[in-house]
Amino acid sequence: MYAIIETGGKQYKVNEGDVIFIEKLDCQEGDAVTFDKVIAVGKEDGMTIGTPVVEGATVSAKSLKQGKAKKVIVYKMKPKKGYRRKQGHRQPYTKVQIEKINA
Repeated sequence: MYAIIETGGKQYKVNEGDVIFIEKLDCQEGDAVTFDKVIAVGKEDGMTIGTPVVEGATVSAKSLKQGKAKKVIVYKMKPKKGYRRKQGHRQPYTKVQIEKINA
């Protein structure tokens, strides 16, 4: 069984036991997280697609870690004008493990 969930403006295809990196959630490490925006659920006997979400379907997960991704360098330059700007950015993330798909 698998599910397609939406969180942080992105969609993820998840199975039970998967470990995924998602946009930062407001939770502590070890907390239980429930995703209720389940767009589709795939089973052995077919697939259920929501309009826009599947009614009564949830995905339970556990928060494993809060962290930051590797640094991305943003460099802007205009030639012959002396304009140079260098900026770094580290996107925060939450690492979660999918425990149960309830559909």
